[in-house]
Amino acid sequence: MKSINEHIPVYSLDNFISQELKSQQFQVEVFDARRHFSVKYPHRHDFFEVLYLMRGSGFHVIDGNRYEIKPPCVFFMSPGQAHKIEFSHDIDGYLFIFTADFYLANRSNQNSLIEFPFFYNLKQENPPLLLENESDIRFLEELFKRSISERDHNGDHKLDLLRSLLDIILMTCSSRYKTVENIDKKGRGHILVKQFYHLVEENNLKNLSLKEYADRLAVTPNHLTQTVKLLTGKTSSQIIKAKQILEIKRLLVHTNLSVAEIAHQLNFDDQSYFTKFFKRESGYLPLQYRNRTTNT
Repeated sequence: MKSINEHIPVYSLDNFISQELKSQQFQVEVFDARRHFSVKYPHRHDFFEVLYLMRGSGFHVIDGNRYEIKPPCVFFMSPGQAHKIEFSHDIDGYLFIFTADFYLANRSNQNSLIEFPFFYNLKQENPPLLLENESDIRFLEELFKRSISERDHNGDHKLDLLRSLLDIILMTCSSRYKTVENIDKKGRGHILVKQFYHLVEENNLKNLSLKEYADRLAVTPNHLTQTVKLLTGKTSSQIIKAKQILEIKRLLVHTNLSVAEIAHQLNFDDQSYFTKFFKRESGYLPLQYRNRTTNT
């Protein structure tokens, strides 16, 4: 189905919380078919999301990957990802959305969020966590219920307690999450690769060079490429290009922007090079890909 939007909308956390909570950088609530929200699909967020579904069915599409909703399950979203969700009338679960600033407040380790395997996944996939253990299912449910209870409590340590509850939710999910990344998660190389991928997520609209990424990470381009290749099987340039192609595909499918406008938005100075780049990496001319996708 062809989109009538000029851009994929980006929603901030303010779009999902009440007026009196605008100053806060999180929200935790029940997620069901009665939940009121006026957003357009597909869309992006500039925050993180943990969606725990206990009942219902449907599909969740994240960056073009289509996942069936099979409760009990947990979906995870990082800032910048495009997604849409279709669910049945009996959908039921919990939602915790938060900014990086909320989670990282008062923490000395600023890399902690990118260390979770379901955020900034190097494989550019976001499969849900499928829960099988009854004790895990009940434990997570209680954590979300307690978080909602604390959200409405005005104690002195409310935010600290909510951060702690969120941390337990994330660590519990991380310990059960099956990742296909063949990486030494305690090594410095893994941290560098995660930081690199984080930068690619944040700057993919800027068309930065490999040297510019390496400079921001305070390493040489050669060291960055060798480390990324060793731990992911791909070069730094391949990861940068894959992210650019993914973004181009998003804009071709979900907007009416012209090829020239997309090239400009992604900071390609030469439209001819932009077209050749997309053809070389995807096998299609931009308009061929748009027509092929929107007419199926």
